Amino acid sequence: MSTWGGPVDVTLAGGRVVTPDGVLENGWVSVRDGRIAAVGEGAAPEGPTTDVGGGTIVPGFVDIHCHGGGGDAFTSNDPAKVRKAASAHRRHGTTTLLASLVSRPVPELADQVSALAELVQEGVVAGIHLEGPFLSAARCGAHDPAILCPPEQTAVTKLLDAGKGTVRMITIAPELEGAVAAVRQLVDSGVIAAIGHTDATEAQVRPAVDAGASVATHLFNGMRPLHHREPGPIGALLDDERVTVELICDLVHLHPTAVRLAARHAGLKRTVLITDAIAAAGVGDGVYDVGGLEVRVVDGVPTLAGGAALAGSTLTMDMAFRNAVNSCGLSLVEAAYAASTRGAELLGLDTGKLQPGCAADIVVLDAELRPRDVMSKGEWVKDQVDG
Repeated sequence: MSTWGGPVDVTLAGGRVVTPDGVLENGWVSVRDGRIAAVGEGAAPEGPTTDVGGGTIVPGFVDIHCHGGGGDAFTSNDPAKVRKAASAHRRHGTTTLLASLVSRPVPELADQVSALAELVQEGVVAGIHLEGPFLSAARCGAHDPAILCPPEQTAVTKLLDAGKGTVRMITIAPELEGAVAAVRQLVDSGVIAAIGHTDATEAQVRPAVDAGASVATHLFNGMRPLHHREPGPIGALLDDERVTVELICDLVHLHPTAVRLAARHAGLKRTVLITDAIAAAGVGDGVYDVGGLEVRVVDGVPTLAGGAALAGSTLTMDMAFRNAVNSCGLSLVEAAYAASTRGAELLGLDTGKLQPGCAADIVVLDAELRPRDVMSKGEWVKDQVDG
């Protein structure tokens, strides 16, 4: 791995460049002042040039659903642990991520949000995603059912106030009392309302989408199954052009065929790959705490202790990208859009694509689509990992 450091003005050349419009087989990307200055094909412009040696250049990955990594979780009130978790994913090419928090009592969750808000302001993470506590006990997964509660206006307001504008997304089960009103409250506050961990019928999902809910939290997982006489949340969310669907592409949560079917139906503008990663990502097997529940990771698969329920993943975004291309049949353009561009669009950020004017968040992949070098805002990330 390279160990370049500091801001650079350079043109990356000698490889494939994946843009939203297609793949430039002999492409180049010029970086100036931390932003992408130009993208082209053929002879590189004059000036400092780095040959990527036939690698594939893609935009830095954007993960809108991530709970931790590197041995630490975003639930920690210790800034050093949050930085460590974010760094673990950055080494794998994730240059932008939301810190996701699991269900806890609202006062405790507000404290976690308040602590994270300062790190959002520093740019360590791009915002906060609350996956709970407004979830269905019938589809709670790795969330403590005793903590779950309906999305009352006062509770939602307390969490938003604690974040001081840094809470970017909240997941809600639409069948809960007050859910539709909560969706409107979130949308009016500029927060993405997501639907997940739900046992709702299709008829219960529709009003929440009409109110502005626009993301399906890890489609298929934590949801009433799709049935030909009752499509439920999966059918309703996948078929609604207003909703972007999250897919955990670790090939454990979803079979490759399910990923392919969902991505093909939703299309380029409505598909986003996520990790749903816990602290074990980038570390390995062992016993971890997720929202106060014991989780055991065996062969890279986290499950609740004493049960078979999946409890997040050990996925990194580079692996999600590889799986999408190598196992699920997505093209490089489709995979890059889902792993980078769509997430950035949802968050309203000027990153996630290799186009002039965007932040210079870039990943150079080797022949096996593994990160070889990572650039964040025009600076090479030093502490990278092999493979």
